[in-house]
Parts: sequence; C-alpha cells; structure tokens
Amino acid sequence: MRLHREGFTIMITTGLVLLALNLFAYYYLLSDNSTAILLLAIISLILFVLIVQFFRIPNRLLTTGETQVVAPADGKVVVIEETTEGEYFKDRRRQVSIFMSPLNVHVNRNPITGTVRYFKYFPGKYLVAWHPKSSTENERTTVVVEAANGTSILFRQIAGAVARRIIWYVKEGQPVKQGEEFGFIKFGSRVDVFLPLDAEIKVNIGDVTKGGVTVIAELPS
Repeated sequence: MRLHREGFTIMITTGLVLLALNLFAYYYLLSDNSTAILLLAIISLILFVLIVQFFRIPNRLLTTGETQVVAPADGKVVVIEETTEGEYFKDRRRQVSIFMSPLNVHVNRNPITGTVRYFKYFPGKYLVAWHPKSSTENERTTVVVEAANGTSILFRQIAGAVARRIIWYVKEGQPVKQGEEFGFIKFGSRVDVFLPLDAEIKVNIGDVTKGGVTVIAELPS
C-alpha cells in the first residue's frame, strides 16, 4: 500500500497541528491532568489515522478486458437504471452509480481503455451525493472515453456534501488505459457511469465495488 500525492499537504498539516495542540496541552493547558492529556493524544492519533487511510492506495491486481467495464471507484452501487443522458449523448443509456463514503479509497480509475473524446468541469453546489439533483447541480466533471471498437462510455465525478474538491488528470484527445487513475475526489462523493443500452450489467444495487477490479458491465463483442 502507498499514499496518494493529493493527501501529502493535508496529512502533513494535520500532523503538525495535532502535534502542536498536544504539546500545548501537555506543557500549559492540561499539565496537571494526565488523564486528559492521554485522552487528547488518543483522539488525535485516531483522527490522524482516519485522514491517512482516506488517501491510501492499496496494492491490487487490476482487471483488464476489451469488452469489460470496470468500476471507476470503490464504494456501493446505489443506482442501476435506464435514463436519458442529456449532456453529451442526448439519448437513452444505462446508468450505474457508485457512492463513495469517507472510508472508501478515493482514487478514480478509467473503466475502459480508449481515447478521451470529451471532458468538461462544472463548478456547483455540494448537495448530499444521493440527492436526485446532485448529478446536475453539484460540482462535477464529465469524461467520455471512446474504445477502439467505437463504443463510448461516459463517467462523471460528482462532489458530495463533504467533498469539496474534485481532481482530474485527463484532457480531450488523451489516450487512457483501463484501470489507470483519471482523478481523485476528496472526502466522499459519487461516480456515475453511462453505458450503451445493450451493455450487460454485472452488479446489483447494494454491491460493494473495488475501483479497477470489479466488473460492472459487459459490452457486446
């Protein structure tokens, strides 16, 4: 396991603030109360560990396959439905949505190999990620990747009530590889994937996914 570069500043800052707080409490604020000092140290350690675990990147054997669509994120499947995708395709698609809690790994991975044909960032609100309007009103990005066989997949990072910053590493015209990072969302959010109607969905509502590993759909060969 390793730690994501997006968390270095937050982890160092948090560590220094907690260290300063504990030193101040030990020498001045709580110098005569050993129980309170110990309790503060334990709480600080737990908080720091929670921050660090959020930015972890576990070692994984990634799934690859030309007709397989892998999960772009760790989390829980909260939506599987046929809907109209109105931003890029403007037609009917199968939508699979994965909710990411603050305890999940938050690396976002390309669901297929191909070329980025469309990318757009939208500033917006921070409604809870499961709110019906979060996919159209929250801060978000939209990425469309076209595979070698011409099939296109749209996936969208959506910030939640806690997440306040979306990171992306792709741009239009860029070739991308299945399982590689395309972005990161800090502290909880959602990723929507829009698939062709003839895609065979391989997950169910409530399933737990692993980014880059879990196959969420099979495309026609």
